Amino acid sequence: MNGVRGTKATRSHTPKRPKVDLTMYAKHRAQVSVEGLSKRYISGEDRVQVLDNLSFTVPASESLAIVGRSGSGKSTLLNLLCGLEHADTGKVILAGQEFEATQPTEVLRPRWAQLRRQAIGVVFQEANLMPAMTLAENVQLRASLAGQSSGDDIRWLELLGVGAEANRYPDQVSGGQRQRAALAMVFAMKPALILADEPTGSLDLHTADDVADRLFEVQRQTGCTLLLATHDPSLAGRCHHQLNLGGG
Repeated sequence: MNGVRGTKATRSHTPKRPKVDLTMYAKHRAQVSVEGLSKRYISGEDRVQVLDNLSFTVPASESLAIVGRSGSGKSTLLNLLCGLEHADTGKVILAGQEFEATQPTEVLRPRWAQLRRQAIGVVFQEANLMPAMTLAENVQLRASLAGQSSGDDIRWLELLGVGAEANRYPDQVSGGQRQRAALAMVFAMKPALILADEPTGSLDLHTADDVADRLFEVQRQTGCTLLLATHDPSLAGRCHHQLNLGGG
């Protein structure tokens, strides 16, 4: 990794995990309910039914692992649950708000955008960081957009074990460190719901275990609701519930 932006190199070490007061973390508790959700993709004459009349409920403050083979609709379901894709039929009820597929897209889009900004933290398999901003600036920006900036957002990087890299840019740290920073961004916004798409899928075993430990630690202590898609049986087994998608 190059140091084109002139940050000083520091010796890598494993800092002690700081204690963070998480008692006031989530502003709301978010129950997630899905009723009759369907989604298919059309390409020419081909029609692929990814989700078909899916219904389930995840109680507030609990966790759900979404499992199934590749192409079964795990990522699609997460996208539907945060408004990045639009369902063909059905309804999503999240934190008391209803999103029906029959509603016009121009009505749903701004409602979903507001909810993603303030209450839904999304963790992608590849860390989604702003490349021209340091890790600390990425965290501070995400917290500010959610109205949660408190001036000590760096504590979330410390909690995730990358406090020493706070002033580095994404291309100056490892993939595992970028993923930890992405989690810090989500935690700093204090969401009621975290959606994680293969959050440890691109990490080595040791790093994956540590990231998972911290994800579940924050989920347990804060009471936020967690939905994650994974191929990893051990990760799925740590959740309160599992949803197996068998679809196409």
